[in-house]
This record gives sequence, C-alpha cells and structure tokens, in this order.
Amino acid sequence: MNLEVPPGGAAPGWGQSLSAGAAGITLLHLENVHAGAGDWSVAHQWVRAMIRDSVTADPDTAGLFRGVPAVAFTLHSARQPAYAEVLRALDEHLATITRHRLCQAHDRIDRGQRPRLREFDLMSGLTGLGVGLLHRDRHPELLRDVLAYLVRLTEPITTNGEHLPGWWSEASPNGQPSNDWPGGHANLGIAHGVAGPLALLATASRRGISVTGQTEAISHITTWLDRWCNGSGYDAWWPGMISRAEWHDQALRQSGPQRPSWCYGTPGLARAQQLAAITLGEPTRQRAAEHALAGCISDERQLALLSDPSLCHGWAGLLHATRRTAADAIDDRLTEHLPALHARLTKYLHDNGQSAEPGLLEGAAGVLLALHATTTSDLVTRWDACLLLEG
Repeated sequence: MNLEVPPGGAAPGWGQSLSAGAAGITLLHLENVHAGAGDWSVAHQWVRAMIRDSVTADPDTAGLFRGVPAVAFTLHSARQPAYAEVLRALDEHLATITRHRLCQAHDRIDRGQRPRLREFDLMSGLTGLGVGLLHRDRHPELLRDVLAYLVRLTEPITTNGEHLPGWWSEASPNGQPSNDWPGGHANLGIAHGVAGPLALLATASRRGISVTGQTEAISHITTWLDRWCNGSGYDAWWPGMISRAEWHDQALRQSGPQRPSWCYGTPGLARAQQLAAITLGEPTRQRAAEHALAGCISDERQLALLSDPSLCHGWAGLLHATRRTAADAIDDRLTEHLPALHARLTKYLHDNGQSAEPGLLEGAAGVLLALHATTTSDLVTRWDACLLLEG
C-alpha cells in the first residue's frame, strides 16, 4: 500500500485501528510534519481517512488500539488546534468507556474471578485506556481510578486454597480456553501481560501521579518478575508466559530466551523494569534490567530469532526499545549498541524489502518511525507512548 495516499476502499474499521490501520499510519505523517520532513496536507488526508467511517465507542470492543481511544491518541499527537473540538467530544466517550470497563473489572474482582487479558492489558484493556488518559492529560481523577484498579489487580486471588497472581488468566495466551493451557497462564509481556501495568504505574509515578498502594504494587510486580527471571547479569531473560504446571512446580520449562521483541521479549520487559527501578530508586535493579537488554543485544542466538523488521515482533522494536532504555540508562553501554542495531535493521530492509503491511505495529509505518527516532532527540508527537516506551 502507498503510505502517501490513503486507500479509497479500505475495509470498515480499518481507519480507526492504531495497530494496522489509518490511525497508526497517521502518526508517521504527523511526526514527519513536526520534523519538517512531511506535508501537512498529506497528514490531513490520513486524518480524514481515520475518521471517514463511524468510530466505535462500544466499551466492550474499544481500546487504545481501536476505536475512540485510538483516534483520540492520534489526534492529540497532532498538536493541532483545529482538532480541539473533535478531541473534546472524544474525551467524553473515552471517559465513558473507561468508567464502564472499571466497573466491570471491580465487579469481577469482587466475585473472586480471574481476569481476561483484555480486561487489563495494553492492547485492549485498562492499561491501554490509562495510557490514553495520561497521553491526553485530561480527566486526571479518572486516570487515578485506573491506577487504583491496577494496584488492586496486583492483589492475589485465592481459589480452592491456591494463591495465584491477580493478573492470572484462566484462558490461553490468545484469550480463548485451550486444552494446551490447562489452568490458564500468567502473561509477562508488555503488550498483553503484567509488564504493561508495571510500565504505566511507573511512568505515572515519574510524572507525579500516584494513588494509595502504587509504590507497593510496583515493588510487588518487580519482585514477582525476579522470581521468574532465568540467569543473571548479561545472561538474564524472562519467559513470555507461565503455565499452571510451571507455577505449580515453581520451575520454568522453557529452555532458553525467546525472540527479543517489544511485545513479549526482553526489550519490553527490560524497559518496564528499568522504569520501575527508577521510580523505586533502586539503582541495582535498574542496572540489572539494562544489563539484561545489553546481553540480549549482544547474543547472536537471540538476534537470529528476529524474522521481520516490525515494531511489534522485529528489529524496529528492538532498536526503539533500546533507544528509549539507553536514554535513561546509568551508563553508555546501550547507547554504544544503537549504531549497530540501526545498521542491522537497514541491512534487513535492504536484503528483504519493507513489509507489505503499512501499519504501525507490524508494518512499514512503525519501521519508518523507529528509523526517524534515531535522527532526533525530540519526538514531538510522543507516538511511542502507545508502546509504553516513552517513560
């Protein structure tokens, strides 16, 4: 797809998708405009494509990457007064969606049931809605309500005498019941797991926004992640998820680190833990997170698992997560890796071509944004807030 001209006959719902559709591609054009490398008329065409069809405000399906929250995130990123009236209307819908989801979540906890991933995660859940509220800097009390819910999410749930983390899901990683995941799982990743709430709690705290129990919740999650860390120093890594059998045995069955991706791998997990360590004032923990990422970058066995250029799963995500982590790092080790990572991404693109997908998470727009970020110290749109990398 041509990233310069919006398609005329896209499928319904495509425009309001931050992950794969016009909302995410619009971020690329907005960032280019603010960097002096883009045409505002082109960016506005993409804005119009984003809102061409009805934008869903259905509280059961809308989230940061779809519907009203996605469109509000993108329009706010434009920093354009012409969109102020539309944003005010979207703000009210965002608040209604968030209140509805909070009510459902607290009712579920009151019943002693375990959550679905989409209740709390970044992609579809309350962590993502909290990111939207933080990015927009509106409804501060509602943002605190989201943080208070995330604090409550860290409290264990007891079933049949067994204590499980409050974020334990009875479903499989794809959100559906599966015989392959008897008893469900605990998800660690930043996109769908507990690293997302951790990063939001820490980021809000760094900006002076806190609720009762927030520091304790951050500490509780980091301690839990410590329990499931394999190795130490530059050899440290975390699994993307824990099965019920692994929880019962308190032992990992995964033999080695997974793909070093933003969504589930060391890049996202290390950044979340670095943000938490900075918030907690724990330099030893901060160094451990930074060393784990540096070790991942230096391990050709892990790098060989990357098979695409994307933000979500591939080289662009590793590059950008490293860039953001390096900016807050105690020493320059991660910064020294950035030129080589940039070269690896550009070589991949030279050898394999750009993704056929145009979108933000798995397509060309995200790759181009990551490459652009290596040339500037100021991302005006703060587009990577949706990845919880901004800090």
